[in-house]
Amino acid sequence: MKAALIRLVLGAIQVFDRWRLQRLMRLHPGLSVHPEASSNFASARFELGHGARVRIEAGVHTERRRDGVRICVGDGGELVLGEASWLRSDVAPVHLAVFAGGRLHVGRDAFLNGCHLSSKKKVEIGVAVMVGSGSRVFDADQHPLDAARPERLEAVSIGDYVWIASDVTVLRGVTIGSHSVVGARSVVARSIEPHVVAAGSPAKPLGTVGDRGEPMEEWARQVRAGLGGLV
Repeated sequence: MKAALIRLVLGAIQVFDRWRLQRLMRLHPGLSVHPEASSNFASARFELGHGARVRIEAGVHTERRRDGVRICVGDGGELVLGEASWLRSDVAPVHLAVFAGGRLHVGRDAFLNGCHLSSKKKVEIGVAVMVGSGSRVFDADQHPLDAARPERLEAVSIGDYVWIASDVTVLRGVTIGSHSVVGARSVVARSIEPHVVAAGSPAKPLGTVGDRGEPMEEWARQVRAGLGGLV
């Protein structure tokens, strides 16, 4: 009896959250949440400017936490969350900020764990990328240095199967090659080649790493299976 009551309550919450998401999409025509994405996005904070576009694809999951995910997209900006990605917010909120005219594209099976991604120009994140808690990615200086030196914007690209550990800062203009690993508390100010282990402030190559594709695809399958019964 108790289990049946719990299922009934959870089902009612999911129905209510789906209604809230439908209402959000009516209020913001540029917002698209796939019917197979988590209904928990109803608890996220959305701040969308004129002409902003947000697409949350099938299987994207997050926890049901008030403001656990914060999505801010300015006028004409675009955010895409690829299929089966997980925005884990139980350690810290996931903050995705796209400024006016910026682009932030996250590939399928990404794992964003309490991190902050910011795009004023363009940030591209590949397949099955892991970004650890407290890490930050910026494609701009965020403000001018002084009257003679204005803010600089340079696109950031993070390749497939990259692992960015906790408390890492990735700065403008950086490319991190596929299959690479960046150690905790690093500052990535220069690009990193594929299949490299890098760490430090600034981050420097420390060694090499093999093909991460097969183990990360298996990990992603396990995550999808584990999240399959969650809403």
